[in-house]
Amino acid sequence: MSSEEEKGLTSRADEFLQMFKKGAEFTQELMKENERLRYRILQLEGELQGNDITVAMAEENRLLAARIEELEQEKEEILRRIRQIETENNDFATRYVEIEEENNNLANLYIASYQLHSTLDFREVLQIITEIIINLIGAEEFAVMLLDEKTGFLGAVAAEGIALEELQKVRLGEGLIGTIASTGENFFAEDPEGYVRDLLSPMVCIPLKIKDHVIGVIVIYKLLLQKRSFAPVDFELFTLLAGHAATAIFSAKIYADSERRLSTMQGFINLLTR
Repeated sequence: MSSEEEKGLTSRADEFLQMFKKGAEFTQELMKENERLRYRILQLEGELQGNDITVAMAEENRLLAARIEELEQEKEEILRRIRQIETENNDFATRYVEIEEENNNLANLYIASYQLHSTLDFREVLQIITEIIINLIGAEEFAVMLLDEKTGFLGAVAAEGIALEELQKVRLGEGLIGTIASTGENFFAEDPEGYVRDLLSPMVCIPLKIKDHVIGVIVIYKLLLQKRSFAPVDFELFTLLAGHAATAIFSAKIYADSERRLSTMQGFINLLTR
């Protein structure tokens, strides 16, 4: 082989080696770029997956927040209903106590009215009326005044906490007491706690009536310490008491008059038969 041929082969070999070297370098660069791209793809996939999770979590959080708000509203509604029920229960309990008190008072008045009508003794009737006014009405100072049909004056026949001598006679139709006896209408002071005692202007004045005929009045000047004002049941008690008391007093007076007349007649008979 000639020297020129050897030089040509060497030149080709060098050229091939250079090309192979460049190919190897290019291949390495491709592999590096491929690796870099794969890594980037993995990064992008991770980011996309992270974004999906973030979106999913955001949606889940939104749904949870909506559910929490819904539960809060339900809780508030339940609490409101509980408060309403508690208020209703308190009202029912208060009303129950009031009804029990009314029933007790009415039962006591029934017993007292039975006692009123079980006797025809005038003084005993007045004593029973006095006890009823103290125990059921809760009065401390009061009086029972009866109308004298002949003179037209009201005079005290029984009193508690006040001497009978302190109570003046009142003409029918004059002053508060006389007006109430004339009209037959109940009277109650607007402010029992602020009432200032006035024997001619009582805190309460209740006419004693038999149908529409007034035979007297009950006047109250002071309540017991534990009773500051009148309850609704008191007004019913006053009305019932006035009716029963009037009937009992009227019956006792008729009986006393008949007994007196009978005694007088018996006296005449005894004189005639001697």
